[in-house]
Amino acid sequence: MTMPKAVDRPEQRRQIGAALLRLAGEQGMDQVSVRTVAAASGRSAGAVQKYFRTREEMLHFAAELAGERVEQRMAQVDTALPLREALRELVLTTLPLDDERRAEAAAQLAFAVYAAHHPRLAEIRRRLDTDIREALAAWLGTAGCSRPVATADAVIAVSDGLALRMLYTPGEHPQLVEALDRALDALTPADRAGSGRTPAK
Repeated sequence: MTMPKAVDRPEQRRQIGAALLRLAGEQGMDQVSVRTVAAASGRSAGAVQKYFRTREEMLHFAAELAGERVEQRMAQVDTALPLREALRELVLTTLPLDDERRAEAAAQLAFAVYAAHHPRLAEIRRRLDTDIREALAAWLGTAGCSRPVATADAVIAVSDGLALRMLYTPGEHPQLVEALDRALDALTPADRAGSGRTPAK
């Protein structure tokens, strides 16, 4: 007798969540439903509902997944680099400078707009934002930054603003990366002399 193949539920959920992020990034939140996500993930609606009972459950999971992806990319940056250089690399990982990050940034923007009217999703996003802020501030403190919390808030604001602008002005990416450099010069004046600039990715 052939034994049934074991199903990796967490991986199946992640694949469905990734399909939702692609769909939200490419077509907007209005197009996200159990049916459309099922089609985008190559599954039937019934198969998707084995892992997510409702659209809201899918959205909550995908919001967590999007935050996790950002944190994973940030974790790959070498924080032993000079402060300004490491900050630059951290911000670049969050910007829509390639197709994958562009889709994710568009999805994040769609989540932010949706969260303004949906408290549960807003709660998830606030928690993710807090986790990133606290981790960034803690690292800035160990790196010798004199105002780690204020600097973390400023860096996040710069990152969010640039990501938004880059979504609808893809032809201005070089100028916006230059704006990032000017902002980092202002935020890390003591470190400026020791940090080289690297080309945008």
